[in-house]
Amino acid sequence: MKLHNAMWPGLVGKEPGTDHPPISLEHMLELTVAAEVDGRKFDGIDYFLFHPHTDPDASESDIRKIADLIASHNLKVGSLVAPIWPGTVGDAAMGDAEARRKFVLAVEKACRIAKIFNEHGVREYGVIRIDSASSVTDWAKDPAGNTRKIAETFREAGKVAEQHGERLAAEGEICWGGMHSWKAMLDTLEATGMPNTVGFQADLAHTYLYLMGYNAPEAALLKEGYTEEEFWAAYTTMTDALRPWTFDFHVAQNDGTVHGTGSHDKTGRHCLADDPNGKLDIPRASAYWLKDAASRGMKHICWDGCMFSNEVLETPSTWQHILEAMIKVDQAL
Repeated sequence: MKLHNAMWPGLVGKEPGTDHPPISLEHMLELTVAAEVDGRKFDGIDYFLFHPHTDPDASESDIRKIADLIASHNLKVGSLVAPIWPGTVGDAAMGDAEARRKFVLAVEKACRIAKIFNEHGVREYGVIRIDSASSVTDWAKDPAGNTRKIAETFREAGKVAEQHGERLAAEGEICWGGMHSWKAMLDTLEATGMPNTVGFQADLAHTYLYLMGYNAPEAALLKEGYTEEEFWAAYTTMTDALRPWTFDFHVAQNDGTVHGTGSHDKTGRHCLADDPNGKLDIPRASAYWLKDAASRGMKHICWDGCMFSNEVLETPSTWQHILEAMIKVDQAL
């Protein structure tokens, strides 16, 4: 399995003019290629298609320059994150007609860039990642109706992806309506009804909170104080339900708490790979999601760790420990 590092931790939660400004793509690439464990390095990156790393409307020549930069570091591009959120290109998948049109447009723009990367040769695998871009509070006003709207939007976006030879993967994260619990996520995917095109992107940190029922107590599979036996039984229930839909995977760690800023309110707190408070046996938990991964077209896994300070992200040992965890996941498969 190819090992990738995410570029968006250099952007998510970062604000220009503060003590945690965005970290440039160039520097994120440098940090990635500097990591090495027993002769093994990262094989590639997963990439958020928005400013300041990328203008989603950049010309083909500008996109090819980015591809050249990434390839110059002997890295591949894998999964691409479409700019589907309000404030980027897109808008809520369960919003009005104009909002939903923007959502599909964001996927179309992502597919255009994916095609350029593919033709360049820097990208040979991976998916286009999406979310519902809708709040849990708004979704809860009409669960059935809003799930139907999200599914309709996902289907329209899925048709665009199919035309470009791409697949979409919706990231399971508790801050997004219709995706905020393992059961809601499954309902949305089944309502979308495009199992070969629109699937799931599992993140270890976020899906841990699925088990605990944050934002959806009725879907909780565990209670505080659970035993190890209870944990793995619950984990089996969740992964058996969502694994058949899983097209993309993020290695991560979680300490059982929630954290967020802005639209990412009450979302999984990513911990460092070696955090002593981490709740997850990373290699074992990953294996549940990655069983038969090749049969679902998965060729890489990616580390995701958002909301860390710039000081942490720019410390070389951070990436050494992350790469070491990624290698252990690969060896456990």
